[in-house]
Amino acid sequence: MSPSANTSPRFSRILGTGSYLPAQRLTNQDLAARLAADGIETSDDWIVERTGIRARHFAAADQGASDLAFPAAQAALEAAGITADEIDLIIVATSTPDMVFPSTACLLQKKLGVYGCAAFDVQAVCSGFIYALSVADSMIKTGAASKALVVGAEVFSRILDFKDRTTCVLFGDGAGAVVLGASDEPGLLATELHADARHSDILCTPGTVSGGQVLGSPLLRMDGQAVFKLAVGVLEKVARSVLDKAGMSDADIDWLIPHQANIRIMQGTAKKLRMPLDKLIVTVDEHGNTSAASVPLALDVAVRSGRIQRGDTVMLEGVGGGFTWGAALLKY
Repeated sequence: MSPSANTSPRFSRILGTGSYLPAQRLTNQDLAARLAADGIETSDDWIVERTGIRARHFAAADQGASDLAFPAAQAALEAAGITADEIDLIIVATSTPDMVFPSTACLLQKKLGVYGCAAFDVQAVCSGFIYALSVADSMIKTGAASKALVVGAEVFSRILDFKDRTTCVLFGDGAGAVVLGASDEPGLLATELHADARHSDILCTPGTVSGGQVLGSPLLRMDGQAVFKLAVGVLEKVARSVLDKAGMSDADIDWLIPHQANIRIMQGTAKKLRMPLDKLIVTVDEHGNTSAASVPLALDVAVRSGRIQRGDTVMLEGVGGGFTWGAALLKY
């Protein structure tokens, strides 16, 4: 039956979640010792006070984004109770792909051993998972897909400047995944995406490849104060807009999962939405900022710990380089 012939509403719901962290875990003390060898001073107290981060995971030298995405995807498929060959759409959100091309999604498809379904990457940095989720939701609603695998996977350790203590202490590697499936009951209630390229220079990795040479810096650059100021404002605004679309209020949110960048930004957003801090899902302390992986990682942790239960209303939010931001409100 074609989508137009189906008169009943079509929605998407999260069927399962999964995540993966590489084996190498670095505490703040571990990282401080590594930096000290190059004459860069930092400390656990300094990092925790400014960010809330206590540890992060770094990928091994032979691990790419698709290698992190694969076990996360397997876990999500298992949780959803389906096999990989039932997936008809794969979207990977990443800013640190394995290659210039083919896409990390195509490489993940190969690892899963399924061929023929659409597979592509989305690049919106730390907002990438929200963007990818919104695209998958739209494709399911229109009948272009029935079961979608949506993954956020990053190896930011590859683009960090370990001579810049203001940025290299912030980021980690990891992957998170969800399986979305078509449903006659609403799961994803509303989404909204934005970008404002006037702020493209406050968080960027400006290098590019030309003639086999890297032009510009291949390392991350960030104006932390500018990012902080912009992030808190846009996260509150987009959250309220998504709630309005769904005909709900901030009192209807059971759990808030913002991008895990900085505990101050996260707590500031929760307070603006008048949410108690015990309803804020926090993994930044153990994961650091994993960019596009941070929201699905935190979602999976909260689901598997039993905090998020079926029927709970969850707000997901992302904000990152571009400057991009977005939110998704869902009934889990």
